[in-house]
Amino acid sequence: MQEYGVGVFPSVPTKSAWKKALKKKRVKVNGHLAHTATYLKGGEKIELSLAEETPSCKTLVFDLKVLFEDDYLAIIHKPAGILVSGNSFKTIANALPQNLKPCDVSDATKPQPVHRLDYATTGLLLTGKTGSSIRKLNQLFEEKKVHKVYYATTIGKMPLSGKITDPIDDKAAESHFETVRSVPSKKYEYLNLVKLAPKTGRRHQLRKHLSAMGNPILGDKTYGKEGFILMGKGLYLHAYSLEFIHPFTGEHLKVTDDLPERFTKIFGEL
Repeated sequence: MQEYGVGVFPSVPTKSAWKKALKKKRVKVNGHLAHTATYLKGGEKIELSLAEETPSCKTLVFDLKVLFEDDYLAIIHKPAGILVSGNSFKTIANALPQNLKPCDVSDATKPQPVHRLDYATTGLLLTGKTGSSIRKLNQLFEEKKVHKVYYATTIGKMPLSGKITDPIDDKAAESHFETVRSVPSKKYEYLNLVKLAPKTGRRHQLRKHLSAMGNPILGDKTYGKEGFILMGKGLYLHAYSLEFIHPFTGEHLKVTDDLPERFTKIFGEL
């Protein structure tokens, strides 16, 4: 049930929202209360009851740069300093309806991000605009069929390339890196522009993996080296590209988002 129900109901389009509905005992299968581990064999009657909510009259006015959009999905640039989703009013999720075009697909719903970027991270964010699209995009991530590339600025001397496989929260994790350019630094010895390809999607995976190597990301207040924290400049981590097969059109999509100016100030134009 936990896997099947995502996006089935337009009012519950994401995995987290579906889990909440199950946890709050709002889902029944054949008249019986359902749980995340309820198995489906086919032909069951699934019912969803939602508590009535008072609609908010507040509208978040926050301009987003849209890099790709059609009736099913959109890819936007996430700036630093804003949450992707959550209980806060100022989130990317709340800003999406004002920035994306309405669609005429039968299961159109409020646009929803289908993955996360940290508060301080910039770059590409993939969103779904229909219930079926949200469900299929979540499936692409689970099946590791979305290829993501990040760039980071790291501290200290680094190997030219390698693979990091340190477990995160007792779960397997894998990140590949390539050092694109290094410049000497009086304070940090070296600053490196590093291309990163995560093969798994653990929370803070790239930040934790690079810190474990002894090369934390510049500006990382959580996993940085004591005495070497850069204050006030943000986190130098950027989601540069997303590549996948469009689940409805079959188109091969590869979208990129140029490095922020703070990167090019250190390393020059690439």
